[in-house]
Amino acid sequence: MALKSAKLDKRVPFDGNGGVYHQPTPQSLLFLLSASIFISVYVYVSLLRILLVGFRAQIRSWRNKERPAMAKAGKFKGVTISEEVQKLLDANMDQVDARRRAREAFKDIQLSIDHWLFKVPHEGLKTKESYEVNSRGLEVFLKSWLPETSPPKAVVYFCHGIARRLATSGYGVFAMDYPGFGLSEGLHGYIPSFDLLVDDVVEHYSKIKENAEFRTLPSFLFGQSMGGAVALKMHLKHPNAWNGAILVAPMCKIADDMVPPWLMTQILIGVAKFLPKQKLVPQKDFAELAFRDPKKLELAAYNVIAYKGKPRLRTAVELLRTTQAIENQLEKVSLPLLILHGKADRVTDPSVSKTLYEKANSSDKKLNLYDDAYHSLLEGEPDEMILRVFGDIISWLQEHS
Repeated sequence: MALKSAKLDKRVPFDGNGGVYHQPTPQSLLFLLSASIFISVYVYVSLLRILLVGFRAQIRSWRNKERPAMAKAGKFKGVTISEEVQKLLDANMDQVDARRRAREAFKDIQLSIDHWLFKVPHEGLKTKESYEVNSRGLEVFLKSWLPETSPPKAVVYFCHGIARRLATSGYGVFAMDYPGFGLSEGLHGYIPSFDLLVDDVVEHYSKIKENAEFRTLPSFLFGQSMGGAVALKMHLKHPNAWNGAILVAPMCKIADDMVPPWLMTQILIGVAKFLPKQKLVPQKDFAELAFRDPKKLELAAYNVIAYKGKPRLRTAVELLRTTQAIENQLEKVSLPLLILHGKADRVTDPSVSKTLYEKANSSDKKLNLYDDAYHSLLEGEPDEMILRVFGDIISWLQEHS
């Protein structure tokens, strides 16, 4: 049927919903033009500011040998730091050699602090530290804790916290520092690909599972915060490889308080293609949001090789995309689950842990939400809360081992 163009020449194309737009008035066109110009100017000015900040930071680094990833020694109350150790703590932590030197120099001081995690006795445990070059050519730091007097009840593959506590309860624990974090090789705090990071973890833990000593034992993933996202991605890639997962404040979604406004997020995603390693993502004080106990907040400074800078652009984009991907695949989660989350967590969203519990296809799943608790359930809470959470973990492991 021929179109009656005479009746259509005063209208613009269909809106896709069965209606049509009428010819706009000059006043509305002027308004739309003004709004368009304003938005364009705002976007380009914001982008220019971000680029200038990154460019100036690079210039300062070249000229002044700026140390953007310095370890913040903080105020170590009651502890005297020698000038030599302080110099190591103040070094640029971007490269792994500096992190390893700082850790070695500060190790004894860390073990002497008054924190629940460091009161666990070493007696009765076989502890081993080593380095191994993985299939991508990266040297990663590995550590294991095993009961000394009896075979382990099960093996817990740790995606980053309370390893010694688990080992003293009779479980074998294996952990690794992700590339770019802790004592593993790589630019500090930089994740070029979250999927590759997950593959690195799978590669190492799969080797341990093949060991004759552990092959017949139940194997569990333990993931805390970002480690929770790692554990979930490992399960989604290899659905039948693990006997269960313990997820503590898992990063299934970054809390809205931690994410920049939408427009800024889109700009940062674009800039990340050109300046992936720059630290331009605005972020609130993570420790204050994560630690409820003021004394333990002070002790957070003792983790001298932790990444304390602003998130690198590519890292932030990878975390955002990963959490979005996980959030869209919650119904594919099928292994036995223990999910633990503080109701007052402002770093990772506790409501998404509830959604994970509801949507997961697991027939065996449990969700524990803790009143008033923050993000760091096992490091930053009062002792009574930490002991309660740890007790819930041990009870679940005993039921499943």
